[in-house]
Amino acid sequence: MSHVSASPGDSPFQAERNPRDEAPQFVLPLVVRIEKSAPPARTDALETAARAVLVLLGDERAHGDGEWADAVRSWEDARIRKVVRRARGAEWRRAEALPGITVTGKSAQVRVFPPIPLDGWPKDLAKLQVSGTELDDPEPSVAADAAQPVLWLNPGLEMSAGKAMAQAGHGAQLAWWALSGAERAAWRDAGYALAVRTADPADWARLAGGGLPMVRDAGFTEIAPGSCTVVADHPALR
Repeated sequence: MSHVSASPGDSPFQAERNPRDEAPQFVLPLVVRIEKSAPPARTDALETAARAVLVLLGDERAHGDGEWADAVRSWEDARIRKVVRRARGAEWRRAEALPGITVTGKSAQVRVFPPIPLDGWPKDLAKLQVSGTELDDPEPSVAADAAQPVLWLNPGLEMSAGKAMAQAGHGAQLAWWALSGAERAAWRDAGYALAVRTADPADWARLAGGGLPMVRDAGFTEIAPGSCTVVADHPALR
C-alpha cells in the first residue's frame, strides 16, 4: 500500500503506478493554525495532526450511514492521501466555518475535514498555502512513554513539518486499521493519546523490521518513492 501527502504534480519524483491509482482519488485535508506571533511547536503539531486523523476515523459521521461515510470509504479505497495546509487569522476562521473537526494540542490547533475529491477543494481551503509549515521545538522532547502509542519517524529523512504531519497521520491510520474494535475503543477512551518522536538511528532497523505498521511514501513530494517514513508502535501491536 502506498501513502502519499500531495498530488503527483507537486513532486520531482515519479511514483510507481498502482492499481489503487485507477480508483477515483480523494484527499484528506488538514489545516494547521500558524499565527505569526504564536506558532505551534513542531512535535506538538505532528502529534495533534495524528490525533486529528484518528478523531475523524473514530467519528460516528465517518461510519455506516454517517454524512461523511461515503467520502471516507472512497478515500480509503484509493491511496490515503493527506495534504496539510496552513492558515492564520481570517483564513483560520473561514476554515473553521467549514464542516470538520478541530483538535487542540498543547500549542497546536489542527482542523481535519472529511475527504474530498483530489480536484474538488473548497475555495477557502484551496487558496491556503502548503509551504511555510517550518516549525521548531523550543525545548527538547521528553522521552516517549513506552506504555502509549509512539509514531517513530525515520531518522535518516529530512521532512518539512507539513510533510511530517501528513506522515504521522498515515502512521496513526495504519495503527488504527490494525487494531481490534475493543482496542480502538480503548484508544478513543484515552483521548487517542500518542507521541511522535524521531527514532534513534541505532533503533531504526529494529523498529522497521519488527512487523509493526510502517508507512512507505509514494514519493509525490520531498522524498524518494518507497521511503519508509514512520513506524507505528502501538502497545497492542507489539
